[in-house]
Amino acid sequence: MEKIKKRCPWVPKDNLLYEKYHDIEWGVPTHNDRKLFEFLVLESAQAGLSWETILKKRKGYKKLFANFNPQKVVVFTKRDVTRLLNLTTSEIIRNRSKIEATINNAKKFLEVQKEFGTFSKYQWGFVGGKQIVNKVRRIQDYKVSTSQSDAMAKDMKKRGFKFLGSTTLYAHMQAVGMVNDHAVDCFRYREVMK
Repeated sequence: MEKIKKRCPWVPKDNLLYEKYHDIEWGVPTHNDRKLFEFLVLESAQAGLSWETILKKRKGYKKLFANFNPQKVVVFTKRDVTRLLNLTTSEIIRNRSKIEATINNAKKFLEVQKEFGTFSKYQWGFVGGKQIVNKVRRIQDYKVSTSQSDAMAKDMKKRGFKFLGSTTLYAHMQAVGMVNDHAVDCFRYREVMK
């Protein structure tokens, strides 16, 4: 008999999409700029929606936003925005502000890369280059923002990024492993530590 894996309390039971995301990606430290851009795109699209909605549309975002390549997204034009808004499928969230923010954020992302050498170096600088390890025991223990996500949001806003407030960026920090918010009794808690 297979032992049932203990997961974080936010993972819905019998939701394979969430389980796969939690078990493979969430909280794994990444320094890959393309992956960091992917999560910025997805997190900004999620604003006001459920994460499950975004996970279901992830393939569409990958296809329609040039495999999350900021160098390709940055050259999207008004015609591209119109094309994305007029899709007859629901592959992405068809919201003009969010689509335009993604294009804008690609430009800002590349500016940060140029200034810091990598976006990873910039972003991980907000946590001193190391993963913050929390000791979450219950769903109520999860934070929605921290002083680090506040500082990142303030700096990114100053740099011209859009749809990336402190709460959204804290979710991003969790996703890309800047913060280990796996519950202490979750099977992934120790696995994702650097």
